[in-house]
Amino acid sequence: MDTNTILNEASERMQKAIDHLEEELLNIRAGKASPNVLNGVMVEYYGSQSPVSGVASVTVPDAKTILIQPWDKNMLRPIEKAIIDSNIGLTPSNNGEQIRLSIPPLTEERRKDLVKQVRGEAETGRISLRNARRDALEAFKKAQKEGMPEDEAKDGETRIQKVLEKYTKLLDAALDRKEKEIMTV
Repeated sequence: MDTNTILNEASERMQKAIDHLEEELLNIRAGKASPNVLNGVMVEYYGSQSPVSGVASVTVPDAKTILIQPWDKNMLRPIEKAIIDSNIGLTPSNNGEQIRLSIPPLTEERRKDLVKQVRGEAETGRISLRNARRDALEAFKKAQKEGMPEDEAKDGETRIQKVLEKYTKLLDAALDRKEKEIMTV
């Protein structure tokens, strides 16, 4: 294996860790209405599990409301039940035509809990980044044993550290954005 191959594999793994973190952060609701809140909610639809967005139109008419308009009126009750069973912390309101989810304002205590949750996700991301760096360092050591010049291996180790620092900055930026979003009243 050459230096660029090892660095590219590590960069890909680090990018996947950042992408995963951003996906997880989207699912943490920060007091603003977002259709992403419903990402994990599955509803029984003709014998198979489907996401809510697969059986209804999900819109956000304002910052505190999510509107779910089923394509089939018979789906109102199953969607409502799926939302209640999903424990996303929102109570559906069904008017016979559509389901309305009102996003309650966050209390200071709830905001602090969400920040802790976000920091936990970020720490998981950091661990993934460090694991990718560790695996790359091991690959450089192995490559050196198999004939890679020592200075090339050392250069690769220095470069992987720079790659880690770049992705750590991206992770920190995502964390800061989410914390600001949560703490903004």
